[in-house]
Amino acid sequence: MVKYEVKMTDIGKDAPAYLSSNSSFIIMDEKIRPALKDMVVEHTVGELAADIAVGDKLKVGKSEFEVTFVGDAVNKNIRAEGHCTIVVNGEATMPGQIAVKGVRPPRLRFGNVVVFYTEE
Repeated sequence: MVKYEVKMTDIGKDAPAYLSSNSSFIIMDEKIRPALKDMVVEHTVGELAADIAVGDKLKVGKSEFEVTFVGDAVNKNIRAEGHCTIVVNGEATMPGQIAVKGVRPPRLRFGNVVVFYTEE
């Protein structure tokens, strides 16, 4: 079951460096907060069909991950602005963060699909 699916429409100029140095990237609905444009990955507006939970899967382009942590504010923030921070192969502790585990970090590319889903 697909819970949330969007397409990357803009990669902020600082987003790849942030992924490289902090093992994380920020996603947000396109044009919602222009002041953050340089540091976020903007995406099409999507609808969260069901709450994202530990054990769900994330696919970013061709990279696949398992969700290992979901902060208390994640689902509310995604519904409001398509916004959260995704921490790859690291510890997430903040309310707006999702931690995922996978083989390698995703490639941040225009047009890549970001999809959270469950196999149940």
